[in-house]
Amino acid sequence: MRFQPFAMERWQSVWENQVRYNLSESGVRPLSTSELLGLAHSDLDPLDLRLGYPQSNGTEGLRATIASMYPGAGADQVLVTVGSSEANFVNCWTLVEPGDRVAIVAPTYMQTWGLAKNLGAEVKPIWLREELAWQPDPGEIDSAVVPGTKLVVVTNPNNPTGAVLSNEAMDHIARRADQVGAWLLADEVFLGAERSGATTASFWGRGERVIVVGGLSKAYGLPGLRVGWSVAPVVHAAAVWAHKDYTTIAPTVLSDALATLALRADVRPLILERTRRIVRDNWQLVEKWLETKEGDLRWRAPDAGAIVWIRYRQPERSTVLAESLRATEDVLVVPGEHFGMDGYLRLGFGPLPSELDAALKRLTHGLGAAPGSI
Repeated sequence: MRFQPFAMERWQSVWENQVRYNLSESGVRPLSTSELLGLAHSDLDPLDLRLGYPQSNGTEGLRATIASMYPGAGADQVLVTVGSSEANFVNCWTLVEPGDRVAIVAPTYMQTWGLAKNLGAEVKPIWLREELAWQPDPGEIDSAVVPGTKLVVVTNPNNPTGAVLSNEAMDHIARRADQVGAWLLADEVFLGAERSGATTASFWGRGERVIVVGGLSKAYGLPGLRVGWSVAPVVHAAAVWAHKDYTTIAPTVLSDALATLALRADVRPLILERTRRIVRDNWQLVEKWLETKEGDLRWRAPDAGAIVWIRYRQPERSTVLAESLRATEDVLVVPGEHFGMDGYLRLGFGPLPSELDAALKRLTHGLGAAPGSI
């Protein structure tokens, strides 16, 4: 079995702190610690926290707060993880064995795709279709999720397209997973970052074997806290916690304390509105820029997230084009190949408007100078 490297994460980790303009990030510009404490009107002094070992599955207060976001869930169904990536990892590690069948809605952040393959599973895609406004074809759901399927994975809102699944598509996926006895893992880390302000519906409660993953990195603008979570039926939550004992063991004391503040009922809406305001305002800049390229670039306005999925006309592979933009314009974007779909670029638009505007000007020059340019 050949190991599947995580191409996108390596691309970002190598270059994101070395380029002048980073448009590879899918979240909004982060909050500072002082900004978070100000929103919460908290007198917490991080310097007073004792830096011992915290509760390994998350403190009772944080888990109870997270559980309150999912109707009917209790704190014993929540596992706090080091980012949503660890939540995805320990769930896949708990469930997937060699020879299993895993169906994944694509294009997607390829973590679970690579994990499933590295765990020896057979992976079947359920492609979102551009001609369907990035919705799945119902027939393809049924053909990918067949009896014997162990796990179905969906990211909603979607990364990289920014599309939100219709209720009909969500129900179809959940119903089909139930019919064949599969687990359903819903990565909802972009939930709360909608342009319209209407919060995306969760997969939670749509089946007996539903696992929901969330985190503070995208909709909350707090990626540096490295806090994510998994919410699942009690027995599975305990099994996932047992697997986590072999990974990071626990979040940090500081992260747990600040995450508890961020998710407090009176603070959470303020953070999400900040994110949505950034997404709305910055999208106006990006949309105006894209309109100057109409006929050369194709896109659909994202429903959620500070990301837009752009089809380009150049003949070269997306990895080649992205490297050209990095090397010549000092701008980092993510090539479509890193999401299993070449011919596209994912552009993040979460920075300060002045930074974003300057980066878009660089992209105009870089795309025009590329071989086979638009």
